[in-house]
Amino acid sequence: MSDAANKTATLLAALWERNRPVVEERLATLDRAAEALGVDALDAPLRGEAICSSHKLAGSLGMYGYDEGTRVAREIEVMLAGASPCGVRMRALVAELRNAVFPAS
Repeated sequence: MSDAANKTATLLAALWERNRPVVEERLATLDRAAEALGVDALDAPLRGEAICSSHKLAGSLGMYGYDEGTRVAREIEVMLAGASPCGVRMRALVAELRNAVFPAS
């Protein structure tokens, strides 16, 4: 690996560690939305927050090399923006996303 590539990898690792709490917060929002959706209680503010969180995750995870996380976050965003999202599917997707980003969690 070249010196420039090493520097880039080091910078990305440092950025990831600094932004990890934000990612965890966004995942927590998606957890809350999935739980609410599962009991047919997903209100507009939480739905909007979850759409925003999934959109931001879809846009940022690829930068850190989490391409599968980007794909799943985008799928969540599209589902939540649809007319009737499915609670069971939402819970499965959030678990898949969490596993893609934090495999040991």
